[in-house]
Amino acid sequence: VQLQASGGGLVQAGGSLRLSCAASGMLFRISTMEWYRQAPGEQRELVSSITGGGDTNYADSVKGRFTISRDNVRARVFLQLNNLQPDDTAVYYCYTEYKLRQYWGQGTQVTVSS
Repeated sequence: VQLQASGGGLVQAGGSLRLSCAASGMLFRISTMEWYRQAPGEQRELVSSITGGGDTNYADSVKGRFTISRDNVRARVFLQLNNLQPDDTAVYYCYTEYKLRQYWGQGTQVTVSS
């Protein structure tokens, strides 16, 4: 299984980014996909998840601003980040558990300036 994340960057507060994670080597359409983030000096935290059936969950801190979605044909999961704030600055990782093993993408840096 490989997860390849992309789409991070530097934006001003109030701006938007769209993260993408391409998956391979797994039966993507049945797998729950998750986005985590880790800010400097902080623990990694769950931002959002989406099941194979499309059910979604969000951390309270991002509800109403971030949207997770998936494309089962192209085996990709997306995270739309709107109204970004400096506290959203972190490395964002995609994650899945497949056949009882954990897999992380390499991370993509999101930096929000005030």
